[in-house]
Amino acid sequence: MRRLDLLAVACLSLGLMSGLAALAQDGITTGPLSHALEIPAHRWLAEVRKAPGTRLAPFTTDGCSGGLSGLWTFIAERYPAFAQAHEGVPPWEGCCVTHDRAYHAGGADPDPEASYAARIAADEALRRCVTATASERDAVLGVLYGMTEAQVRLLYRAIGAAMFHAVRLGGGPCTGLPWRWGYGYPHCWAMPGE
Repeated sequence: MRRLDLLAVACLSLGLMSGLAALAQDGITTGPLSHALEIPAHRWLAEVRKAPGTRLAPFTTDGCSGGLSGLWTFIAERYPAFAQAHEGVPPWEGCCVTHDRAYHAGGADPDPEASYAARIAADEALRRCVTATASERDAVLGVLYGMTEAQVRLLYRAIGAAMFHAVRLGGGPCTGLPWRWGYGYPHCWAMPGE
């Protein structure tokens, strides 16, 4: 990938991350406001999970949601050096699949408070996993992009934080979105037998 292309992608990404960080500082994605806004949806999901005839669908994953895996593949197809360095998939794709497993089931306990806590734990685990991926990649990426290992690790912390806030904002239960918390269960408005 040419340095200019990399800088354009990095600037766009940093702008998105900055916006998400600002929301986080305002307590939108965690804290009392998040809890108050989200708990009713966890109650609805609990009703769906307890309804007669409700079954958890087989697990599916799209890798990293929100088009991240697709964008990564798109870039890898066009820039051979990028594809070679990153093997065509985000280096944290395994983190996303693990996160999808947690989201698919919507937590072990359908109790709304337990479900809310499980979702936050899954999102925190995603952030930690993405950040930890830097230790496997910092030397390779440092050479490829002319960055120090510390810069690569800082970038991965920022990516992990951005992904955390993105899933906190867009992954709540009962949204109807394919990546929602509890997506392995029917939509909240599609109760069995209705």
